[in-house]
Amino acid sequence: MERPLPGGTRGILHARTGLEHFQVERTAPPPALAPFAEFFWVLRWDLRGRPPHRQRLLTLPSVHMTFTSYLTSGATRARIVGVVREEFTEEIADEGRVVGVGFRPGGFRPFLGGDVPVSALTGRFAGVDEVFGEDGLALAGEIFAAPGAAEGLALLTEFLIGRRPVPDPAAERAAGIVARIAARPGLLRVDELAGDVGMSPRSLQRLFHEYVGVGPKWVIRRYRMQEAHERAASGSDVDWAEVAAELGYADQAHFTRDFTAAVGTPPAKYAREAAPNREPGTEREPGPGTIDA
Repeated sequence: MERPLPGGTRGILHARTGLEHFQVERTAPPPALAPFAEFFWVLRWDLRGRPPHRQRLLTLPSVHMTFTSYLTSGATRARIVGVVREEFTEEIADEGRVVGVGFRPGGFRPFLGGDVPVSALTGRFAGVDEVFGEDGLALAGEIFAAPGAAEGLALLTEFLIGRRPVPDPAAERAAGIVARIAARPGLLRVDELAGDVGMSPRSLQRLFHEYVGVGPKWVIRRYRMQEAHERAASGSDVDWAEVAAELGYADQAHFTRDFTAAVGTPPAKYAREAAPNREPGTEREPGPGTIDA
């Protein structure tokens, strides 16, 4: 079954303000990489003569491989971004672009080889050479020398196709379990999930440690917040007590605390700021805390 391509602004907090400062495009991977990659993406910005912009993300359990070019200064950065559990914010300024790929949950593990779990990358920003050696550095040089983002994406795609590993059934199983979590925002407990997928909680924990990079409890909580964020971002009237109950919270206060910690703004306030009739530029700028993942 073909997987739907994630929306272009999925996980981007205060997306309307963000899109006043940058453009982002996401495209489906070619069939050869579909077992591993969720999407390829390009980010562009031109803030010359304008103040820098800080963008905050609500991260998901995915590893990203990114190539950032700061076109004004000529600086570059090539890295592999493990799953980020905490706040994820980056400042962009002047002019630049990012070429990247977001891997499916579990999809990066086959590229690591050996006995290295994806959790070894969690919370880290590793150089591409840590996984791909000198070939990764050579790829970075080619992407940074490319005349445009499209050419950079083609180089990245060709590189991964040339090194694609044999599909791993365990990686596919991990991806399927994460998809199950995403489709069931009312799912609350790890033991319930384990029973649903025919595993013991301990085996489920080991699978996620090896292939996803974070535990199933974190993934469950994060997708609950993703669901709440999408409802708030719609800008429509929402019964937050009802949402809290749907997402398994015993009370609205607990839900509001978790939402504010993850998103930076209480849900009702976020929904008001996201309303379609908001004047451009009036959303609160995200607090400190990367956009390229």
